[in-house]
Amino acid sequence: MGDGHVRGLELSRRFYGEAVAPLLARRFGGLTHSAALVGPGSEVLGYDTERSTDHDWGPRLQLFLSPADATAHGEAVDAALAESLPPRFLGYPTSFGAPGADGTRRLEATDGPSRHGVVVADLTAWLTGHLGFDPAAGVGLSDWLATPTQTLAEMTSGEVFHDGLGLLLPVRRRLAWYPGDVWRYVLACQWRRIAQEEAFVGRAGEAGDELGSAVTCARLVRDLVRLALLMHRRYPPYGKWLGSAFAGLPCGPDLAPVLRAAVSASGWRDRERYLATAYEALAALHNGLGLTAPVNACTRPYHDRPYRVLRAERFTEALLETIADPEVRRLPLTGAVDQYVDSTDVLCDRPRVRRVADAARR
Repeated sequence: MGDGHVRGLELSRRFYGEAVAPLLARRFGGLTHSAALVGPGSEVLGYDTERSTDHDWGPRLQLFLSPADATAHGEAVDAALAESLPPRFLGYPTSFGAPGADGTRRLEATDGPSRHGVVVADLTAWLTGHLGFDPAAGVGLSDWLATPTQTLAEMTSGEVFHDGLGLLLPVRRRLAWYPGDVWRYVLACQWRRIAQEEAFVGRAGEAGDELGSAVTCARLVRDLVRLALLMHRRYPPYGKWLGSAFAGLPCGPDLAPVLRAAVSASGWRDRERYLATAYEALAALHNGLGLTAPVNACTRPYHDRPYRVLRAERFTEALLETIADPEVRRLPLTGAVDQYVDSTDVLCDRPRVRRVADAARR
């Protein structure tokens, strides 16, 4: 990737250690700070390629200060970085051009002060702005449910280069994964999504609607991929990186060809056959987690209709039975925000997302 094929996270790590940290020590000795590369960006998730270098990629990181130091020194630190950072680092410009019409920025060489990629910010303000709540103060049930998994992945991926404030690493540990009962609830709702549509591949195909059958199959494959990630305690990223994240799972090498065959099949019976293989594999994986009593992992007919299904609601019911937290038990089966906004059951009523999440507060 570029000169020396540097991956973005390695570039940022070295940029902090070899350029930013020494400058801070010279100009602001003793200024307590934390430094990281978290938040949006393919390099944060580890999926950047040469193509990623065309926007919002380069020597960049977040430099976090306490609220008092951000007020007292933030502008001076930003100015010092603009004036004194080297114009290039590992062959890449350290300056970004002005945001384009789409809001993205590209690396751009300059002879004057740089528009550097170091975000200087109050850590609490930055976290609250990115997440919608301050995780250092605790993460409530409504916070877990209302935060997209992409955002949680962004906050727990990347790397902390230095945590002088002593706050960022604990926050990342706190956000590393759902509490046990929330995890069970999210898994239950994901199985329920599959239960809602698993018979439709056969029903649409039998009715002569191969397009509808194929669309439903693709939706189910996406839900199975997300289910696999959730079972492996990985926050599912958004669509661009969903397959990449799945490929890195222990089950990925075996299941990816099956799921590709399902979405590329030209007839509903083949789609159903490949999906049945995936259903049974993930059902066995569920049983291996030990979260519930074993559930029969075999597919079967859909009532008296000739469609092969898992009857995935059985896994939903088994998981719900293991939830002890009364607040979680009271929640409707609409799931976390990612599950709710694409639910078969409900309209995409955005205000209700918060109402569902706020049920945890009552």
